[in-house]
Amino acid sequence: MRPNEITEVLNRPISQELLARDLTRLAYVAKDGTPRSIPIAFHWNGTEIVLCTPTNAPKLPSLRENPMVALTIDTEVHPPKILLIRGRAELDVVEGIPSEYLEMNGTYAMTPEQRVEWEANVRALYDGMVRIVVTPTWAKLIDFETTLPSAVEELARRQQERQHA
Repeated sequence: MRPNEITEVLNRPISQELLARDLTRLAYVAKDGTPRSIPIAFHWNGTEIVLCTPTNAPKLPSLRENPMVALTIDTEVHPPKILLIRGRAELDVVEGIPSEYLEMNGTYAMTPEQRVEWEANVRALYDGMVRIVVTPTWAKLIDFETTLPSAVEELARRQQERQHA
């Protein structure tokens, strides 16, 4: 997929709404060769998706060995809105708490006092974290109004061809 096509998908209003959500599902291949899909908070900075994790997270050795990942961000309503992203994870070990980690948790309903306590607890728990930075190399928005899963699009195309034949 060309970069301008990825940008076009990610700049659609529904994609922007999804990129403002709290959680994505990160799919990767574990060290034992089996697939994993985990919910994880994320921050979209306009060009990359940034995930943060403890330095001892089990996913890190797997991502170092095979950095190819897939992300799914979706809604819980009908019809669902689904943003699918593929990319390569780059790992950046940092001291302290990355600003993205604090930002990605900013939409949770907390009082200002709860937010201060939460941030203090986070800073006390982690000496450092790993930023998992994913630059999209492929993206698809499925909104079930203007876009469908590729298999359904193919069936609809075939059906139209039969009707016009």
